[in-house]
Amino acid sequence: MVVTARLDKWLWHARFFKTRGLATRYIEKARCRIDGRVVDKAHAAVAPGMVLTFALGPRVRVVRIVALGERRGPATEAQALYDEIDSA
Repeated sequence: MVVTARLDKWLWHARFFKTRGLATRYIEKARCRIDGRVVDKAHAAVAPGMVLTFALGPRVRVVRIVALGERRGPATEAQALYDEIDSA
């Protein structure tokens, strides 16, 4: 059984957004991709090993999910949830 999490909750746990509501609104309005597939639903399921691509500010972030967070912890804990992939 594969353990998954909601995309908005994972982005909030990984500290890409200050609130889960901001993450939800971003996903619904912006082009966010999971493994190359465009998603616009905050409840999209993510699991370790998946690759997320999304524009955040002037940068396009490409990250591989390493783990699912159980809580929104400190920044060091949040950074352990993903690996940054160079988009160049």
